[in-house]
Amino acid sequence: MKVLIVEDNPSIVEFVQKGLKEQAYAVDAASDGKEGFYLATTNSYELIILDIMLPFMSGLELCQELRKYNITTPILMLTAKDDSDDIIQGLDSGADDYMTKPFVLKELLARIRALTRRNQSSSTLVTFKDLQLDILNKQVTRDNKAIELTSKEFAILELLVKNQNQIVSESMIIESVWDMNYSNASNLVKVYIYRLRNKIDKQFDEKYINNVKNIGYVLK
Repeated sequence: MKVLIVEDNPSIVEFVQKGLKEQAYAVDAASDGKEGFYLATTNSYELIILDIMLPFMSGLELCQELRKYNITTPILMLTAKDDSDDIIQGLDSGADDYMTKPFVLKELLARIRALTRRNQSSSTLVTFKDLQLDILNKQVTRDNKAIELTSKEFAILELLVKNQNQIVSESMIIESVWDMNYSNASNLVKVYIYRLRNKIDKQFDEKYINNVKNIGYVLK
């Protein structure tokens, strides 16, 4: 899952990025409203975390502009004030939820899960033959046998299953699982695919994860 945070306080950005990456989210960050607008309109995100007080373009203005561009991505607004007027303005501008600073990471993660669930179908299960992923609870089974995956392994497998029978390039995996500025991620993709094969395919006669030479991978 890919998240955009638009926040001009470096310590808050660092705090949120660290917490989200530990949960296997890919995170892009912008430090002002104009940069946030550019990223939000040129990339696809599952969630946008947006501070109200931003240079060049306020969070309220940015939220309004994104909605004018028919970007329906859930927006979580951050405000430094527990002020009902700020909260009302944020929601009226198109935000889906808000949090006041300071906040604890556990609550932020809970808000993110709640917002992204609203955009998902009622079923949180995705399947490929006898392989089943529970997206909400991050659980995997094949032939009804539980398979333990790390958060990054799960994120890559989820991408492959959702694009089953279609080639998924390394760049698609990097963009979805890591953030856009992550260097040397190509080698990491190969390592994680190798580990996934050991867990998903090694014990079974039929192999699901296949290489497409010089292009990427396909689940078929």
